[in-house]
Amino acid sequence: MKTLSEKELIQIRRHLHTIPELALHEHQTHDYLMKVIQSFDQSHLTIKTFQQLPTAIMVRVGGSNPKRTVGYRTDIDALPVKEQTGLPFSSHHQNIMHACGHDIHMTVALGVLNYFSIYQPKDNLLFFFQPAEESEYGGKRAYEMGLFHDEWKPDEFYALHDNPNLPAGAIGCRMGTLFAGTTEVNVDLIGKSGHAAYPQDANDMVVAAAEFINQAQTIVSRSINPIQSGVVTFGKMEAGTIRNVIAGKARIEGTIRGLDQAMIKRIDQRLKDIGEGIARSFNCQVNVGLNQGGYLPVQNNPKLTKFFIHHMQSDPAVNFIATKPAMTGEDFGYLLSKFPGTMFWLGVNDTSPLHSATFNPKESAIQKGVNAIVGFMQDRMDH
Repeated sequence: MKTLSEKELIQIRRHLHTIPELALHEHQTHDYLMKVIQSFDQSHLTIKTFQQLPTAIMVRVGGSNPKRTVGYRTDIDALPVKEQTGLPFSSHHQNIMHACGHDIHMTVALGVLNYFSIYQPKDNLLFFFQPAEESEYGGKRAYEMGLFHDEWKPDEFYALHDNPNLPAGAIGCRMGTLFAGTTEVNVDLIGKSGHAAYPQDANDMVVAAAEFINQAQTIVSRSINPIQSGVVTFGKMEAGTIRNVIAGKARIEGTIRGLDQAMIKRIDQRLKDIGEGIARSFNCQVNVGLNQGGYLPVQNNPKLTKFFIHHMQSDPAVNFIATKPAMTGEDFGYLLSKFPGTMFWLGVNDTSPLHSATFNPKESAIQKGVNAIVGFMQDRMDH
């Protein structure tokens, strides 16, 4: 039996690209993945699905002389984005697109799994096709549901994310934090509405909300170490219904990003402090809601990441690039808080950014990614 060719991998990716689905609704994707996986040599494979998380798939590859179980995770969901690439294999699902490249992620994982279905590994391998990375915290859900137990528990975990800013097929990584942790912020301000001509009889929450936003922008500049990084962004504000009525309610929605959990908690606390101050200053009610969810910082394990980087730097077929931390969030951070492991970048060389309607990763990255990961896993199993 032959491994999947580059042409076959690209065909798989293009089909996955046509059927993007949102978090926890990846049913077509699940069925197609199962079809592809079941076409592989099953001699050493065990496939598992889950009633409590029905779009998830785990595949275990039994090793010939196992001393550990090496886990590999890929995400399978898409984004609510209307595709504008004009590609002949554009999304068939209206206003949904693989704008973050999870179709690339899945295809690389299938390529690696296909290789080890034919060439039995020494160690056990565990492939996790994870739903709900973009929202709904799929990694956290899987862990809390007890999906990782007994022979389905990895000793170490790896995953990639495509990167349009790196050359196609390049591998990027760093020691320490790769992705920031995130907190979702919802702030509700409640005062008293009234006529625009009589502000003394009302309590204007547009003004209070504006003051909250202004003060929040001082957190990073005055409460965070200047040599560290943090972000406080409010992307949405709603208040009022008409120009000549003072708004008695306002809602602000935003996000916090930080490179470690201590920094995120520091920013969280400062937002609460500001909320209390605004409530006293404007004699109103301020409710600061913070949802940390499953998006912890992606913090690479020092020992495993050192081995990973050394391997990639030593492989003449790999273009390895040392990268800086990114302020984007990634659900894999939760799994790395439970299992030691490493996340890394796969370059896809595109001028459009992740999550954009024109994102079009270079497919030449797929085979290079498969080769790099197979080589790493073989090296890892020899140590």
